[in-house]
Amino acid sequence: MMNRTTLHIVGGESRSRAEQARLAFALGHHAEIYTDLDELLERPPHDGVVIAADDGSADMTQRLIARLGDRGIWLPVVIAAHEPDIDRAVSAIKAGALDNLQLPLEIGAFARRLSRILGEAEEYIGRRRREIDARRDIALLSRRERQVLELLSSGCANKEIARRLEISPRTVEIHRGNMMTKLNAGHPADAVRLWLDAQQSEAPATAPAADTPPREPEIAGRDEDRWSIPLERIRRRAQRQ
Repeated sequence: MMNRTTLHIVGGESRSRAEQARLAFALGHHAEIYTDLDELLERPPHDGVVIAADDGSADMTQRLIARLGDRGIWLPVVIAAHEPDIDRAVSAIKAGALDNLQLPLEIGAFARRLSRILGEAEEYIGRRRREIDARRDIALLSRRERQVLELLSSGCANKEIARRLEISPRTVEIHRGNMMTKLNAGHPADAVRLWLDAQQSEAPATAPAADTPPREPEIAGRDEDRWSIPLERIRRRAQRQ
C-alpha cells in the first residue's frame, strides 16, 4: 500500500490534467492542477511529486528543474508526454527528472510506476537539495577559483594545477585558500564533495545492475510497460551517453 501523497500536475491540455487528477484520487492520493509552472510557483509546494507535461522544447526539463531549484523546490519531477520517445526520455532523466511517463495514463501501470517513484523520492530529494546548495555555493567562486577546484577534484596537486593553468604554485595556493573560504570548507575533501554534488544531474539516477548492459526491450515489452518506456531502458541509455 502506497503512502498518500500529492501529485502536482502541471501544463498540458486541461482534459489531460483532469484525467491525471482523477487517477490520482482513484489511487488514494491528492492532486493539485496548474495551468503552467508560473501558477505552481505562485504557491510553491513543499511535498509530493511534480508531474509536468512535456512542451516539446529541447531543454524543457532542464529549465523546469532549474526554476524549481531557484525557488528552493526540490521535489521529484516526472515528465509526461503523449508520444514515447527514448531520446527525449533520456534527456529528461539526465536533466534531473526521476521518470518519464506516457499519456494517457493507465491506472494499473501508473500505480506500479508511482510506487517506484515514491520509493525513490526521499533519495532524490536529498540528492537534489545537495546539488542545488552546491551549485549556489560554487557560483560564488571566481573563474580562476572554479578552475582550481575543478582540477583539485580531478586529483591534481598544486604544482600540477599551476602547470595546467600556467600560473605559479604560490598563486594556486592563494586561489585555493580563497576558494576554501568562500565554500566554508574546512578540508579540501569538503570542497571536492561540493564539486561532485554540483555535477550530480549529469549522471543517471541509477547505474545499470550488470557490467554488461542487457538487451533493451521494445517499448511494447512487458504488459506493465506497454503504456510507457521502461525506466531501466532510459537509465541504461543515459549511462552510455
